[in-house]
Amino acid sequence: MQKPVYKDMLDAGCHFGHLRKKWNPKMTPYIFMEHKGIHIIDLNRTAECLERAALAMKTLAKGGKKIMFVATKKQAREIVQKAAETVQMPFVTERWLGGMMTNFATIRKSVKKMQNIERMLADTTLTSITKKERSSLAREHVKMTKHFGGIEQLNRLPSAVFIVDIHHEHLALAEAKKLGIKTFGMVDTNSDPTLVDFPVPSNDDASKAISYVVNYLVAAINEGLEERKSMKGEEKDAE
Repeated sequence: MQKPVYKDMLDAGCHFGHLRKKWNPKMTPYIFMEHKGIHIIDLNRTAECLERAALAMKTLAKGGKKIMFVATKKQAREIVQKAAETVQMPFVTERWLGGMMTNFATIRKSVKKMQNIERMLADTTLTSITKKERSSLAREHVKMTKHFGGIEQLNRLPSAVFIVDIHHEHLALAEAKKLGIKTFGMVDTNSDPTLVDFPVPSNDDASKAISYVVNYLVAAINEGLEERKSMKGEEKDAE
């Protein structure tokens, strides 16, 4: 696993925090200085935390565990969805629906409904639905895919969640904590880092910074998955 590169984090703007007036005092250990009223994050601390989080994610992936990616902010959605898809991890990039984890059985019912609609729409021989009903189902399917497409393959609760901006995604964080699910999160200077098990102090508003952190963690997950694959291959050969 490669170490985070200081220059790359600097180029991505990971060090830019919020205005001092929006500051959460619990972020003090991660703040390097204040410049023109803006807090500057200590990138040495970012690198340490990022490595720690990456190692934990790699271990989870190696053990076949699922990590759910959560990012509903406009500038993070696409980055996070693409990244999660590359390692086949579940994701939520639209609005976080209350009960997404605490009421998982109901959410699974919605996913099944979405899959049923998909099957009906794909079945061209189905004559029992009218053209109007088909178009109404198609609209419903688009809407449902937006909300549930990223968790379609999730048959049980994830082992961990990774959140971009824990302040913004407080509902997801609260549900994870309630269920005792391991939490990872990008934490800006306006957030409380003690709320997550693995905080990564970083600018969580700029797409470049989000991209750097997310891609670094996904590379670690990928390593874990590759090790899992070769481990299984060795077991097969031993048989």
